[in-house]
Amino acid sequence: MTVDVRLRYGRGALGFSFFAQGVAFALLVTRIPAIQDRYGISDGLLPAFLAAVPILAGVSSVATEHLVKRVAPSAVLRWAQPLVLLSLLGVGAGTQMWHVAVALGAFGLSVGALDASMNMLGVSLQRAYGRSIMLGFHAAYSLGGILGASAAWAGAHWHLDLFVSYLPAVAVLLPLGLVGSRRYVDAPAEAHEKGLGAGGGKLLLPLCLVMACAYIGDSTVANWSAKYLQDVLGSSEQLATVPYNVYMVTTLLGRAVGDLGVRRFGAAAVVRGGTLVAASGFAVVAAAPGAWVGMLGFTLLGIGLCVIVPQTFAAAGRLFPGASDTAIARLNIFNYVGFLIGSPLVGGIGDAWSYRGAMLVPMVLVLITLFHARSFGSDRARYGVGHERPRVVDVGRGGNGV
Repeated sequence: MTVDVRLRYGRGALGFSFFAQGVAFALLVTRIPAIQDRYGISDGLLPAFLAAVPILAGVSSVATEHLVKRVAPSAVLRWAQPLVLLSLLGVGAGTQMWHVAVALGAFGLSVGALDASMNMLGVSLQRAYGRSIMLGFHAAYSLGGILGASAAWAGAHWHLDLFVSYLPAVAVLLPLGLVGSRRYVDAPAEAHEKGLGAGGGKLLLPLCLVMACAYIGDSTVANWSAKYLQDVLGSSEQLATVPYNVYMVTTLLGRAVGDLGVRRFGAAAVVRGGTLVAASGFAVVAAAPGAWVGMLGFTLLGIGLCVIVPQTFAAAGRLFPGASDTAIARLNIFNYVGFLIGSPLVGGIGDAWSYRGAMLVPMVLVLITLFHARSFGSDRARYGVGHERPRVVDVGRGGNGV
């Protein structure tokens, strides 16, 4: 098998992994009310259950940093993904509260290893390509999220048992994921990982801050868009369900074309542009006189925020080419930090002051990215190394890419 074909299959297999993760995560978070009802979890106890997942995922991400020094990231991903899917099925199969506690704990631990190893492989594969492809992987995740949310809606609409609702997705994704995992491409064996070195943590800190702020913005949309549209902007209950779907669709579209922008203008320019669009989206939401203008704001948020996270992972890989796995594992922790902070931050400010004012807080936090845009590479760099390699492994037209 030629190197070009190996990379092509590796890219397709990893793209499917991102897609499967998007489906699984959406199936979990969109059925939280049903999970709460099934196990009799009180409103007071629910936040503890929800917080446990990102906390355990962060712990697992740290553990993955050390694990990949002994085994390849592909091996971690090969086993983490089935565990995520089986844990999801476990959430729907139990009957007692301790059952769901164990299942959610297993989901958190496996999803941390999954997220870290997926992005490690994505960064190393992008390095092999010599040009931006990370946004395509995250576009696959967005597509999976849309399909997973749609499947969850169907399950809720037809009043399906959680296990019955989850089983088809797991039955399809698990074997396909195992077959595809044979095609994962690790970094060359001679590319031994080193530590971040003296001052490495300081160089990584701006990207960690950018990652946390991006996920604060993302969790704001996920957790508060429906309530904001209905309670603040006076929409109907049905219309209030639309902003998050619109956000996910625009995230998918933005990521689908975002790699082209990075190749043409450079990562730093694309991140600056995305930051300004996202900030304007929050401003529109905060000032919206009605529901439809609010919808416009959430649309802008999807277009703007979608480029930041993939490019933050890619930037870590470029900053630490000899220690990219370590950098990505540490950076991945701030995914969960932002997720943990975002929802209670906006909710607390909204309850204490106003939800319009609360929307300005993630706007300001997202704008912090502008001060750290230089961490994404020089304005002249396209991939981050000053030039792009020839398109000898371009699979974008071959039907096998993401």
